[in-house]
Amino acid sequence: MGLLIGKGSGSGKHCSALVQAGAGGYLCRMGIDVADLDWETATAMLAWQVDLGATEVIGDEPLNRYDLPAAVVRPASPVVSAPAAPAAPDPVAEAAAMAAASPDLAALRAAVDAFPHCELRRGARNTVFSDGHAGARIMVIGEAPGREEDQAGRPFIGRAGALLDRMLAAIGLSRDTPDPARAVYITNVLPWRPPQNRDPLPQEVEMMLPFLTRHVELVAPDILVVMGNTSAKAVLGQTGITRLRGTWGQGFGLPVMPMCHPAYLLRNPAAKREAWADLLDIQARLSQ
Repeated sequence: MGLLIGKGSGSGKHCSALVQAGAGGYLCRMGIDVADLDWETATAMLAWQVDLGATEVIGDEPLNRYDLPAAVVRPASPVVSAPAAPAAPDPVAEAAAMAAASPDLAALRAAVDAFPHCELRRGARNTVFSDGHAGARIMVIGEAPGREEDQAGRPFIGRAGALLDRMLAAIGLSRDTPDPARAVYITNVLPWRPPQNRDPLPQEVEMMLPFLTRHVELVAPDILVVMGNTSAKAVLGQTGITRLRGTWGQGFGLPVMPMCHPAYLLRNPAAKREAWADLLDIQARLSQ
């Protein structure tokens, strides 16, 4: 008879069952052969075990636990290495590679359209790439399209765009003329509209900056005009457009004039006087 374990009530019913189950076997922990005992003694010993809580018999042979090893050594489970997760793509590096592989403006626009990592493109109706004449001496860089620009696919339209056109016309420039001496080329830091016209996020500007850099290289203007804080940060690495405006800087290897955005001028008409001074400074630079 094997080891008796469990819980019991000590009843005679349990005792008789254990005696019957253990007949001819061993009282495990006592090491006594039942055949050497009379029925009353064996019953009493089994009843004692029932009173201790034993309810069933397990094992066909007695087990001396003092002879067992202190610890059972189990074979080590084989170590299965999880496959290495693929490295996440670097949006900035991928943008730089795509921009560098663009030999002309048409290829650059196709590369911008195909760039998969900027979430703004998912909510935009159009890619707002550029407007004006690519051979212009002056290149205007805005921040990001608004609702009207997103719908039309052109930068600087609506009220702000109309004001910009009047400002440029005041110094003899136009986005609609092919004359390189009078032409203007216009683009934005971001080609897609941010939701609710919010300010572009730094990571959005960072991933799209290689495209802007290549854009300037392909247009090859003489002067850059950056309008607003976002474009000043992207081109000059500085913010605070009301402090920066009117002071020539250097960006992408070109002279840069920071100006307040036309939308800001519409909200703050008093700032138009300073904008006029900036335009005269640009005109003087172009005449050199």
